[in-house]
Amino acid sequence: MAGFDDLASERSKAQFDVEEMKVIWAGSRHTLEVSDRISRLVANDPVFRKDTRTMLSRKDLFKNTLRKAAHAWKRIIELRLSEEEAAELRFYVDEPAFMDLHWGMFIPTIKGQGTEEQQQKWLPLAYKMKIIGCYAQTELGHGSNVQGLETTATFDPQTDEFIIHSPTLTSSKWWPGGLGKVSTHAVVYGRLIIDSKDYGVNGFIVQLRSLDDHLPLPGITIGDIGMKFGSGAYNTMDNGVLRFDHVRIPRDQMLMRVSQVTREGKLVQSNVPWQLVYGTMVYVRQKIVSDASCALSRAVCIATRYSAVRRQFGLQSNGIETQVIDYKTQQSRLFPLLASAYAFRFVGEWLKWLYMDVNQRLQASDFSTLPEAHACTAGLKSLTTSATADGIEECRKLCGGHGYLCSSGLPELFAVYIPACTYEGDNIVLLLQVARFLIKTVSQLGSGKEPVGTTVYMGRVEQLMQCHCAVQKGFLELSADLVQAAVAHCQLIVVSKFIEKLQQDIPGKGVKGQLEALCNIYALFILHKHLGDFLSTGCITPKQASLANAQLRSLYSQVRPNAIALVDAFNYTDHYLSSVLGRYDGNVYPKLYEEAWKDPLNDSVVPDGYQEYIQPILKQQLRNARL
Repeated sequence: MAGFDDLASERSKAQFDVEEMKVIWAGSRHTLEVSDRISRLVANDPVFRKDTRTMLSRKDLFKNTLRKAAHAWKRIIELRLSEEEAAELRFYVDEPAFMDLHWGMFIPTIKGQGTEEQQQKWLPLAYKMKIIGCYAQTELGHGSNVQGLETTATFDPQTDEFIIHSPTLTSSKWWPGGLGKVSTHAVVYGRLIIDSKDYGVNGFIVQLRSLDDHLPLPGITIGDIGMKFGSGAYNTMDNGVLRFDHVRIPRDQMLMRVSQVTREGKLVQSNVPWQLVYGTMVYVRQKIVSDASCALSRAVCIATRYSAVRRQFGLQSNGIETQVIDYKTQQSRLFPLLASAYAFRFVGEWLKWLYMDVNQRLQASDFSTLPEAHACTAGLKSLTTSATADGIEECRKLCGGHGYLCSSGLPELFAVYIPACTYEGDNIVLLLQVARFLIKTVSQLGSGKEPVGTTVYMGRVEQLMQCHCAVQKGFLELSADLVQAAVAHCQLIVVSKFIEKLQQDIPGKGVKGQLEALCNIYALFILHKHLGDFLSTGCITPKQASLANAQLRSLYSQVRPNAIALVDAFNYTDHYLSSVLGRYDGNVYPKLYEEAWKDPLNDSVVPDGYQEYIQPILKQQLRNARL
């Protein structure tokens, strides 16, 4: 077929070692081998098929997800998969499910905030999935403002218990994944009340459902919050609502690694620093950045392959139309997204290292790098998720009308991904936290405290010390400008980590050259996008701006012969991509035609409702009436 011929031809143009680029993308040869083996295991298992997902009712969709989750757990046990392999299997199953929160939030929170005794009690049950947990923090009335949570946990010294209660409608827990229908337990966040005094928000392990018949325990109202955006998408997840009516739990189910409540009702601080609580948050956010590179690269892979298969206009001498990917307008929209996917991958690798470094320091009571780690993970979570959500939608538009079909894989990918812009911190709120960190760093320049790490560049900007602002209301009035400053700071981190990657020993013919081109595209595209800011602040001259744009066009031409090979390096199976447009073999049009006939509307030639509604119109059997 023509599509196969086009992609085969494109692959023959590659000017670099694709196999080595696969290793670079995966992070190591070992990781690539594990990923490759597990992805193909999932792709070849009929239980994990995804092609009918958008056609199922909510109940059937959810039940099918339960079936896949159970089968995944069965395969993990049967094959004796390692923790790394099991995580890869859950990733390639590619369906939001209760397991995401169990492994991604419930277990890490207990590990990070539970005492050794609590970990010994709860983690073996969770690791063996004898209990299933979720993370119940967000409420109907409060999300980003954690300190505003209304759920209460009042200590009763008479019974040595906490009374968990939802005093208002807005204190209902709302949105936790896995809560609605599956979880047996939850880490619940509420206000610690002792002797009528409020000691702020703390975490508690609360059993929600019976382990015998799965019914909610006394005093607990629980259910699903309803359909979300998209067809299948995140509707495979049972996001839930939870209310407590004076539910009692033992005192030792308060997470007490940092602070403890004694039998006598005294709140005491342990010798473990409270800053350790941030370790879990840093872990989760660095994982979100890594996930952003996966989602964006998936969309870019689909759009790039389809752009090489699709031909439109520009009839050549041989009578063949021009490949869409050869149009400069297509390249100028697509290639910066390709560069972004690689950039986010590498900054995600760095964040993983940063998390491990910070965690080791925290264990040794070294908190010196915690503020920077918090700012980096918050800002990069915001930057990468926003860019990825926008990038997926741009890829859909790059695929023209066919990109709107569910069979393209892009509408569902978008619907599944966009919650990342809100969960684990609203993106604008996170940028404001970064801005506060930057303002504090600048304010300390005059005291002789040298900025370090990602802010070291501030030590070279002497003019900052001469800047004064006439704004009277301070931070709030300048918040929109500070958000932009935070974004710029995060963009600088992404570029610098890409450059650091290039400074490593990179094997393989032509690999480093292609990565350099992608790095330059990413940096110059950001400059082009914010050209007004660069010119108005005198950072560059108009002539330099013109040269930068010319260089960007030249780089697009340099990447063009390698585009298909660069997305092949992601090493995604057709099952994972779940896209007719992004098929590895390029056999797009016959498969689009074939998929159309699978729709339930085509089960019958004459549609249901014809005799009731269409025939009367066609036969004009409606009575005339005066209005």
